[in-house]
Order: sequence, then C-alpha cells, then structure tokens
Amino acid sequence: MRIREFVESDWAQVWPIVRDVIQARDTFTYDPDMNSEQAHAVWVLTPPGRTVVALDDADRIVGTAQMQTNRPGPGSHVSTASFMVSADARGTGVGTALCRHVLDWARERGYAGMQFNAVAASNESAVRVYERLGFRVVGRVPGAFEHPTLGRVDLLVMYCEF
Repeated sequence: MRIREFVESDWAQVWPIVRDVIQARDTFTYDPDMNSEQAHAVWVLTPPGRTVVALDDADRIVGTAQMQTNRPGPGSHVSTASFMVSADARGTGVGTALCRHVLDWARERGYAGMQFNAVAASNESAVRVYERLGFRVVGRVPGAFEHPTLGRVDLLVMYCEF
C-alpha cells in the first residue's frame, strides 16, 4: 500500500468511499444526504491542511485521510485528522497505515499532539487502532451519536500527546 497527496482526479474514487461511509450513519457525524460537491468541500482540505489517499497494489484508492490544525489561535498547537476506508479494504491495515501517516505528518510540523473530537464509541475497531497507536480517551459525550441500529451511543474525545 502507498499513501500520497490527494489530487483532484482522485475524487472519482474518493467520493464513493466518502458517500458509503456517511450514508451508513454508523461512524461519521456528517450529513448522510450531502452530495458530491458538499462532501468535497468538507473532505478535501487546502494547505496548511492536507488530504491524502491510500492505494492498494493495483493503484486503486482504498482509503483517505484529512489532517489539519484542530482549533485556531491558542489551540493551534494541536492537530486533528479523520479517516475513511472502503468497505472491501477494512481490516487490512489501511486505517492503521493512514493513522500512522497523519501522526508522522503532525509530529514533523511540531504539533504537541493530535485530538479526535468525535469518535463513535461503537466504532470499536477504530478505537482499538487509535489506542494501539498511542491515543487515549480523554472525554465522553453520552448519547451524542445516533447510530442506525444501536440507538444513541457515546462520542469519544481521544488524544495522543507527542
């Protein structure tokens, strides 16, 4: 697998991943009815933020990540990131590789740490990956995420200090 900077021609492969993830309603707080243009505006970041794609051995995009400063001003020393992996590539290490990539990106830029603002507690595989890579749960918002089958589940705030 290879991770590289997003280029505009990638959107044709990234959009179906984004669409499927947000329409599933089980991990992201994005509006499941957003169209391609709306999703592009939210997902594809301009510098100093960054969007990347993960490609398999056949150069097919199997995942994507975005990374940026978490908050401006006095909070600008902390980064954040988000990840989406195609359904057929989940469990193959794509999410782990993307998370390692964004952590390296943030460390290289001198951030003090990385914060994830809204991880659905029911997304246990992602929580395990994040914890394995050094994140810990620092906050919990009870019932803040409306899961399509589990009902209201907690949203976790996770942090990795560098």
